[in-house]
Order: sequence, then C-alpha cells, then structure tokens
Amino acid sequence: MTIGQLAKRASVNVETIRFYQRKGLLPVPGRREGGGMQGSVRRYDEAVFGRLRFIKSAQAAGFTLAEIGELLELDSSTDRTRARALADARITAIEKTIAELDAARRALVGLSRQCAAADTVHCPIISAFEQV
Repeated sequence: MTIGQLAKRASVNVETIRFYQRKGLLPVPGRREGGGMQGSVRRYDEAVFGRLRFIKSAQAAGFTLAEIGELLELDSSTDRTRARALADARITAIEKTIAELDAARRALVGLSRQCAAADTVHCPIISAFEQV
C-alpha cells in the first residue's frame, strides 16, 4: 500500500508516518516502479501497519516516543525485565495522574456544592481559582 493508503487505514496523517520514520520507529521502504506519471513509489506492507497500530496504542497508554522505540527494540530480544520495568513505570505514572485527577474532582465537587449553597454575590469556584 502507498503512504497515503497506510495513513488513511491507520487514521493518521501522512506527515505522522514520515515523522515516525525520521524517529526510527517505522522503516522507510525502498521505492518500486509505480508506472505512469508517478514514477517510483514506496510500498508499505502489513507489518508496517501493525507497527503503526502498536505505536498508536503505546502512545494511548502514555508511553513516550523514546520508550516506544525501546519497546520496539525489546520486541526482538528476550529482555522481558526491561519491558516490564517500562510498563511498571507507566503504571506508576498513571496511578499518580489518577490520584491527582481524583483530588481535583473532589475539590471541584466541594466548590460546586459551595457555589450552590452560597448566598453571596461572588461564586466560590471563581474565587478559589483567583487565589491560585
């Protein structure tokens, strides 16, 4: 498939694919004769589509591009300890974010209740954010 077809199928921009190639996360395929006025074109196979899906999934899990690159390298090795360490670090970061978001939610719930119960002109929510 062409880069445009790959991008469409993976729901990413063509420039995203090129960016991942520059970062070494995706291979740059050789050119093949495409015929017509197109000249030679690069063709991507299913393995590249699978790798692109992996990159997107790993990003959704919060891994950085550097960590994703390391995971891709680890895929061809037997170093499961390092892959697990990366996953454990990500889990710790996610748990920290969840705790921070939960604290923010609790604070907003309290402010919202104060706002509903307040008999002052100024909303406690706005006052609270002005003090930050």
